[in-house]
Amino acid sequence: MRIDPELAGTIAAVVDEGTLEAAARRLQITPSAVSQRVKTLEQQLGRVLLVRSKPARPTEAGEAVVRLARQVALLEHDTIRAFGLDANAEESDADASAGRIRVPLAVNADSMATWFLAPLARLAAEHRIDVDLHRDDQNFTAGLLASGAVMAAVTSQAEPVGGCSATPLGVLEYEAAATPEFVARWFPDGVHPEALRHAPFVNFDRRDELQHDWLRAHGVDPWAVPRHYVPASHDFALAVRMGLGWGLLPTIQQTAGAQAVSLGGPRVRVPLYWQQWNLRSPLLDAIAAAVREEARKMLAPL
Repeated sequence: MRIDPELAGTIAAVVDEGTLEAAARRLQITPSAVSQRVKTLEQQLGRVLLVRSKPARPTEAGEAVVRLARQVALLEHDTIRAFGLDANAEESDADASAGRIRVPLAVNADSMATWFLAPLARLAAEHRIDVDLHRDDQNFTAGLLASGAVMAAVTSQAEPVGGCSATPLGVLEYEAAATPEFVARWFPDGVHPEALRHAPFVNFDRRDELQHDWLRAHGVDPWAVPRHYVPASHDFALAVRMGLGWGLLPTIQQTAGAQAVSLGGPRVRVPLYWQQWNLRSPLLDAIAAAVREEARKMLAPL
């Protein structure tokens, strides 16, 4: 059985855009045509590929089709570039999106806020790519890679996802910090377990375990401690610097603001790895090389 790349690409478009209507706008066809393509491929494979929710999401079989569609698009892009046809398309195509490829990548919020965007900006100046970043905790980004949602990911998982390769990037180091005023109020006699049980901290979201791990290392049950949720890396750091609570800040981010001082204790080290499809692709290799080079300059060694 042969899977039509156009039909597979339609499934990927629906997953990317969230609805059949949005996918139709991207593909420049009617919503009914999108629906017909989805039904055709589902009938051919004998599998339901999409859960018709809002946003639409792939089933397990649909994830495999999305992964195939992304790989075909990547190989097609590399082939066109090898022929030198992408430069001609850039000069002559009336459709500005012609010849471009969407590159979905997964990255943790702190990497995105501190070092990850710089290599992507350089790549976008050299390649006709549309970067589609999926933000998640570094402990969960590998799951997006396994599902086919992204081509590559910054992750804390050293073991390669099936069909992928893993390369060490370095260590993102964190230091517990707070404003001098916060320290004077909540830690007048130093940072000790009893004070930590009462001092509020800032948490990124309900899956963020960094502050919890730091508290446990100090003999404190984190669930008994008051906390604020601020689910954006820049705003998280701003909340700490404004005195909302104490929090763990990346050391490369903390140096950017003098409003926060260290609470002491050892730094928390989060090893990061680059995982990508185990697929020979000049574009994917170029992305990996740029990311590794930036990580070498900005992260601590493993």
